[in-house]
Amino acid sequence: MLYQILNAKILTPLEETAGAVVVRDGRFAEISARPLDGVPSVDARGLYLAPGFIDLHVHGGGRCTPMSGRAQDVLAMCRAHALRGTTSILPTTLAAPKDMLLRAVSAIEEARRADAPFRILGAHMEGPCLNPAQAGAQAPGALTLPKDLNLDEFLDACPSVRMMGVAPELDGGMALGDRLAEKGVVASIAHSNATYDQVVEASVHGYRDITHLYSACSGIVRVGGFRVPGVIEAGLNLDEYTVQVIADGRHLPIPLLQLIYRCRGAENIILITDGLEFAAADDLKEGEIYTQFNGVRALYEDGVMKLPDRTAFAGSAATMDQLVFHMRKAGVPMAEAVRMATLNPAMRIGETKLGRIGPGCAADFLLFDDDINVKLVATGGRALRDDWKILEDARA
Repeated sequence: MLYQILNAKILTPLEETAGAVVVRDGRFAEISARPLDGVPSVDARGLYLAPGFIDLHVHGGGRCTPMSGRAQDVLAMCRAHALRGTTSILPTTLAAPKDMLLRAVSAIEEARRADAPFRILGAHMEGPCLNPAQAGAQAPGALTLPKDLNLDEFLDACPSVRMMGVAPELDGGMALGDRLAEKGVVASIAHSNATYDQVVEASVHGYRDITHLYSACSGIVRVGGFRVPGVIEAGLNLDEYTVQVIADGRHLPIPLLQLIYRCRGAENIILITDGLEFAAADDLKEGEIYTQFNGVRALYEDGVMKLPDRTAFAGSAATMDQLVFHMRKAGVPMAEAVRMATLNPAMRIGETKLGRIGPGCAADFLLFDDDINVKLVATGGRALRDDWKILEDARA
């Protein structure tokens, strides 16, 4: 398979450039200054060409979730997101009883090994070692202390666990961070009531990421009249950490997206959907209450999932294209917004051949317009819908 893509605004994403992008045998071969003679061409007609989106934190999609324990549901959720531009994904578990969690990660492992037109990079376990004080929409009865978690049991069921969300201030939290680092699993501070100093300490024990900044994160509190900063302030200030951001236009208003960008820069922000099984679904009804597979009820309203009493969000219904769109609304340059959805998540989990357009990298790419309307999705150089005529539809 050899062809070249012409007339695209190329987002590598480290820069926006022009030229002919040559695809050979499922990988990018080069960006040529001029078209190559005798090589079949695809005319992008002025659309943006970007690496495929990579979502490291997503609980479901298309009404499917890994919590069912069925590999076919994992594949279905990934396909729903892939059709909207997410070519690589870490299906993410919710806090649940141990047997259910083991079935979920086993299903992710089985799906990862299946032949699919998208990449399942492994599993992300959000919990169960989360702080009940910051449980949010996680099931409180399913939470456990890090000291009581048998990590090997989960890694045996799913050797491809790539990330785990933990509240490091809990009993055994620092030791669990050390174990995760030893196993090559990214330890992310999640649903945590840690103080700033505890976040600093956690960085010495393997923690390198902060889950959905501002959501289920501690902030400044007063202790004896003194202000004590928390996870939020640490996430904005500490270079040791990347920060996950749900830029769906609901969880964080534009001024907070701008603040995070100003504090951390494009290189340290990772866009995540945190999408529930209701993400990438076209049949949600405004004002309807839905029950997640873990039994937690969620209200779909204003384009987001809320707890039924409206005291907090329960998760998002977003897809990655929407996140990039809202970062653009926050004034972030296109290449940098795309970087947050491609290169940064790839680097966070050590995927050196994903998330960029360059020689030797996997030819996973998107074509989209100025408003991030995705017109074509390809993995390994092959269009997901197996039909390049979608470009004609895009210009109709």
